[in-house]
Amino acid sequence: MKLTKERLYIILSFFSIYVIWGSTYLLNKILVSQLAPFFAASIRFITASVLIFIIAKALKIPLKITKRQLRNTSIAGFLFLTIGNGLVVWSLQYVDSGFAALEISAQPLVVLILLRILEGKKIQPMSILGVIIGCIGIYLLVSQREMIGKDGMITGMVMIFICMLSWAYSSLFVAKADLPKNFFVNTGYQMLFGGLMLFIASIAAGEERLAFTRWNTEIISVMGMLIIFGSIVAFTAFNYLLTKVSPEKVATSTYVNPIVALVLGWYFLNETITLQSIIAAAVLLTGVYFINTKKMLTIFKRFNKNL
Repeated sequence: MKLTKERLYIILSFFSIYVIWGSTYLLNKILVSQLAPFFAASIRFITASVLIFIIAKALKIPLKITKRQLRNTSIAGFLFLTIGNGLVVWSLQYVDSGFAALEISAQPLVVLILLRILEGKKIQPMSILGVIIGCIGIYLLVSQREMIGKDGMITGMVMIFICMLSWAYSSLFVAKADLPKNFFVNTGYQMLFGGLMLFIASIAAGEERLAFTRWNTEIISVMGMLIIFGSIVAFTAFNYLLTKVSPEKVATSTYVNPIVALVLGWYFLNETITLQSIIAAAVLLTGVYFINTKKMLTIFKRFNKNL
């Protein structure tokens, strides 16, 4: 089969949403070993937003938005990035990167339950089965004695769950909110506000903010990869794929990201992969598979872009 330019772009885009997004857990884990979590996340998103605005200007994309859109992007940025991503990065001080990715893969379960509670949406039989299977997977994941015994592990688990609630609620909010039509501009404003609020959180938490002049090569490299590849390249690839292939195929990143994170965490950071974690992953992702109906994909696809 001839490899056309479009097919090559599609292959590279899938590589981006599979491997790059899956690797962000590892990169954030490395980053918080040297930088304060809220400070690190704030620098990432503020820098990414500035770069996005520069690119938008170069492409002659208007950056002007209404007051309502400004308010809504700030709310979305707070829920998605300040609470959502910020708490995940904070939790990586105590939780293995692969474990965090597996727990976060349960996001569709949380969305489905919130849809039922807040909007009274009827849950389809296959989705009910998915929730039950997914809950079993979560229990298997978080009930491991060797995991619970680690310092700060339970707190980290709870923080990740709070971030999932924030993501889920925000996904319902943005589905109805008046936001900038251009996804590049929309993302830029969300990252700007989310990053600024993370910086405020860093100050409020009394974090030690390492001066840029003291950043070593590893910090600069990891931060650069998160900004360029994690926040800009992968998200652009994600939106490109949505115009070229079916949403079901794009949503397969939900299953691949945690596996990539587990393998990378094991290989580069010597993180432990227990047999129970493997079983939990299989059970949990099976539950997510049953939940990922076409009706739900438009909501689930909002999540991955924030890591």
